[in-house]
Amino acid sequence: METEKKTHTAAEQMTDRDLSEQIKKVTKESHVRAENTELMLSFQRGKVTLPQYKLLLCSLYEIYQALEEELDRNSDHPSVAPIYFPAELARLKSIEKDLEYFYGQDWREKIVIPAATKRYSHRLRQIGKENPEFLLAHAYTRYLGDLSGGQVLGRIAQKSMDLKNGDGLSFFAFPGVSSPNLFKQLYRSRMNSVELTEQERNGVLEEAVRAFEFNIQVFEDLQKMLTVSDNTLQSSMTQSKPVKANTLHMSGNGIYTSSLFRMVLGLFVALATVSVGMYAL
Repeated sequence: METEKKTHTAAEQMTDRDLSEQIKKVTKESHVRAENTELMLSFQRGKVTLPQYKLLLCSLYEIYQALEEELDRNSDHPSVAPIYFPAELARLKSIEKDLEYFYGQDWREKIVIPAATKRYSHRLRQIGKENPEFLLAHAYTRYLGDLSGGQVLGRIAQKSMDLKNGDGLSFFAFPGVSSPNLFKQLYRSRMNSVELTEQERNGVLEEAVRAFEFNIQVFEDLQKMLTVSDNTLQSSMTQSKPVKANTLHMSGNGIYTSSLFRMVLGLFVALATVSVGMYAL
């Protein structure tokens, strides 16, 4: 369980030399850009749709699978051990639960992973092998973001999609964290205690900026997929013969449930993957 009780003094003593404050400073511009992507603006306006949310969950699954496997593998590394809180923070099982709720037990066969998400995952696995200290940047930006804005986004998602009893929203729940604010103070304190050379510290700061850029690319990729699939469906319905009611339909909360929709998504991902090509560092 978490140990939150000795965090107030540490939080009050943070300085500009603290790694958490330096990350906050160097990622300020990227943070604003991430918040102003179309997908995040939809959340903030309370207009998130189920197709948006389901695709986001697919990407989060790929990202957290890579991140948490690398954190587990490097849990004894001196740069990782102080911020290793699997019981309190691990998201993978929660995401799997949400994906099963939306896609069914065979969800692994149905989920769609955009090219930008695969690049993000590739980077996490690379640094886990070559520069484990860089995991600090990704763990900090992801987990503390989930504990901060993620809680607000969870309430917005529940209201926008009319989800009952927390179904499909396990990702936003942290049962092992009784006080998000106190835990975030503890986490920052632990991260600031990590001893890094000047070169390693600069590398972590650069990686924090890179983490936000990956997230922005993921958000943009997801929105492009939805835009292309929506336009394709609209075009097919206006230019082709009428589609039978039992072939294509939309439920009250805007969920496309037809096989055509899934086919269009799959086709787009294939095209996107080919166009992007092999990820190069």
